[in-house]
Amino acid sequence: MSLVALAVLGVILLGVAERSKTPVMQRWFVEKMDAASRTKLAMDAIRDARVEMGIPIDIVNDPNETGLIGVKVSPVTTSRGSHEQKLRGLDPNLAGVFTDILRRGGIGEGDRVAIGFTGAFPVMNAAMIISVESLGATPVTIPSVGSSMWGANHEDLTWLDMESILIAEGVISHRSVAASLGGSNDNGRGLPPDGRELVRAAIERNGVMLIDEPTLDESIDRRMEIYDDEAGGDEYDLYVNIGGGLASLGSTQTGRLVKPGLWRNLPTKNFPRRGVLVRMAESGVPILHVRIPDDFIERYGLADEPVPLPEVGTGQVFYQDRYNVPLAGVFAVLYAFVIFVVVRIDIKHYLFRRARS
Repeated sequence: MSLVALAVLGVILLGVAERSKTPVMQRWFVEKMDAASRTKLAMDAIRDARVEMGIPIDIVNDPNETGLIGVKVSPVTTSRGSHEQKLRGLDPNLAGVFTDILRRGGIGEGDRVAIGFTGAFPVMNAAMIISVESLGATPVTIPSVGSSMWGANHEDLTWLDMESILIAEGVISHRSVAASLGGSNDNGRGLPPDGRELVRAAIERNGVMLIDEPTLDESIDRRMEIYDDEAGGDEYDLYVNIGGGLASLGSTQTGRLVKPGLWRNLPTKNFPRRGVLVRMAESGVPILHVRIPDDFIERYGLADEPVPLPEVGTGQVFYQDRYNVPLAGVFAVLYAFVIFVVVRIDIKHYLFRRARS
């Protein structure tokens, strides 16, 4: 009977301890919230501009009506893409994740961060730029403008058009220093002729330098030259890759060989081609590889469902539940004391029965 009572008491104390958990703000909470809030402003600004431009929003494929889901196929669509991942990539709280990683990587005031991405995940692009700027660092960005399915693949609303909207609205401060067409050779291979011309037109109307080299290796070389020119002889403090741009990665295999996250030193691999990411790493620059949203959702406790759109400040990157340690300590001492008392009573009872027998 005493064992049953002990078990019941233990369950009660455990239940109370479980209910005592409270959300605790994580490190750099204010910076993370600021970056996530600014990313939500960026999303709203692009949606409003899309509506003003008369580009319809497909509420079936964009159920949150963000205006940041493109179309399945367009003249500037470079490759296949996961619609589910594009929906997951609309979470403004990814900016909190990026801020956390950047801070852990030591990025701060006065640092210089080189960034390469495509039009596939426009919110992640904006979130990274905002996170870098919010820490007082300078982003130096070279995108490839083409996009996979469902990304920034409307010919009148490419990533560079979105970037210009964000600069005009004061959400970000730094424009891309150059841009390429993208595609399987970074020069528009895989796009129809009119698609290549539409991308060139987008680069021209946004006042960005065009990278248009005949081969992928030459495109990689040109990017490295531009990054070096922008650094003015100084070193970069970080290189960030978002998505699967070939000039940045060198090859699709590199995107799989390098695990997502922050790397001080890349593991030695037989990379098929040395893209910007590998070349930066070889020169001693730390690397942040961001492949798809799912690589960070579970790790940072973000919402695992893309509908409805998560509120700013949602996820363990902002808050984590913590037990009331003093209360748990009191319960542990109390339970140990009760066990001690019960055991003593049982021993005395057992000895008494033996003495009588």
